[in-house]
Amino acid sequence: MKLKIVVPIVVALIAIILGVSVFQGVLNSPTPETQHLYSVNVAFPNVQFKEPVGIYAADDQSNRLFVVEQAGLIKVFENNESVNTAAVFLNISDRVISGGELGLLGLAFPRQFNESGFFYVYYTTDNPLRSIVSRFSVSQTNANQADVNSEEVLLQVGQPFSNHNGGQISFGPDGYLYIGLGDGGGAGDPLGNGQNRSTLLGKILRIDVNSASGSLKYSIPRDNPFVGNSQGFREEIYAYGLRNPWRFSFDPTLGLLWVGDVGQDRIEEVNVVKIGGNYGWNIMEGSSCYSPPLGCNQTGLSLPIWEYNHSLGYSVTGGFVYRGAAFPELVGAYVYGDYGSGRIWALRYDGVNRTNSELAATGFHITSFGLDQKGELYVCGYDGYIYSLQRSTA
Repeated sequence: MKLKIVVPIVVALIAIILGVSVFQGVLNSPTPETQHLYSVNVAFPNVQFKEPVGIYAADDQSNRLFVVEQAGLIKVFENNESVNTAAVFLNISDRVISGGELGLLGLAFPRQFNESGFFYVYYTTDNPLRSIVSRFSVSQTNANQADVNSEEVLLQVGQPFSNHNGGQISFGPDGYLYIGLGDGGGAGDPLGNGQNRSTLLGKILRIDVNSASGSLKYSIPRDNPFVGNSQGFREEIYAYGLRNPWRFSFDPTLGLLWVGDVGQDRIEEVNVVKIGGNYGWNIMEGSSCYSPPLGCNQTGLSLPIWEYNHSLGYSVTGGFVYRGAAFPELVGAYVYGDYGSGRIWALRYDGVNRTNSELAATGFHITSFGLDQKGELYVCGYDGYIYSLQRSTA
């Protein structure tokens, strides 16, 4: 994802310089529709946020929503259209470096959140530049406030450049914490991190945060694909060959892991990620050869289930498989969007066939999608508002 810094022109220039996706894929590519069946409305008109990059529910039956602001704040508020204030749940702006693609980028609540009070965040910091995954605790006296002094750093990953940080963290159906890391930045993956299994960059990681192992503050699940290897591969790796996974999610019914991976200068892609899979970067960009020094040997690579070109957007924002009640016609569809164009699509995939339809054109930068505790969908706009999907009245 490419985050707006000042104005849309700056965003566009950054996108060109840093190489986000611009090419129409060879798969069944989406076609812009002349009339949309859906639109988006501001869901909470009386509350606005500064550079929000994520919206989350704790799944604790509290009917609360949490919004992550890039500079290092998490806000919490009741999921009610008339709400007019959002409390500061956590403020770690003193330890976060933000701007461009840096900042507080991820939040995850475990299933035992009600009992443990633990939650997890992903952010970038400097001196040296690195990504951090930490655990915090909720205050014992105020459920709407975290204990800012409770931080326990679980994982630190050095970042060679300021872009392609990934930032998504999420607990899977297996109870393990999944972490998305970009390739470390720089056009074309100059350090070759995507295909290098000795580094955590360009990967989806999976760790067990409920137990420690040796010098680690977490343990490695026994069925991670590279456990016990003798080649020096990092055992935290769940899947690799990713450029900049910007938002992933699990289908709560089928358990599939859906990932939106931001492209270089031709293709944006959506992957259904499986354990041990190699998703091609930087041998491939989407389903096309990228022509790196590695050549274009596609043996063992998993190609995207969907891709699209720069005429439709330049930075994919991964979404969710919809399982809510408000839109029965969308149940089972993967709803996702594009940060650059503001488009929202619904992708259906049965393991073989795929169909994609454009739902809405929002007119703002989509940084993330989120679900409330009922499974209803929200859209996070970098303009400071949280939106909900509506059937179009036009």
